[in-house]
Amino acid sequence: MYPERELKQLADRKAVLMMRIGMRRVQCAEAAARVARPLGWLDRAREFLRRIQPLAAIAAVPIGILAGRSASRPMRVLGAIARWAPIVLGGSRGA
Repeated sequence: MYPERELKQLADRKAVLMMRIGMRRVQCAEAAARVARPLGWLDRAREFLRRIQPLAAIAAVPIGILAGRSASRPMRVLGAIARWAPIVLGGSRGA
């Protein structure tokens, strides 16, 4: 078998390795929490949009008409998007 000194060295190496593994697990958990933070924000934003969607669908058409009458080109484009958004979103939910 192994002499006592070699067993002691192996036990020391094992302890160091276990400590490094533990530290690495903590680092991985912190990194995963950092990566998941934007996903939580997106989930909350999606839930908020789901709650206001009926009101937004009703308000989108008048806003689109008003923006479409604007003299500036970006507002006209925004108006077209606002007018078509309820139709597109409704179709995407049904598919």
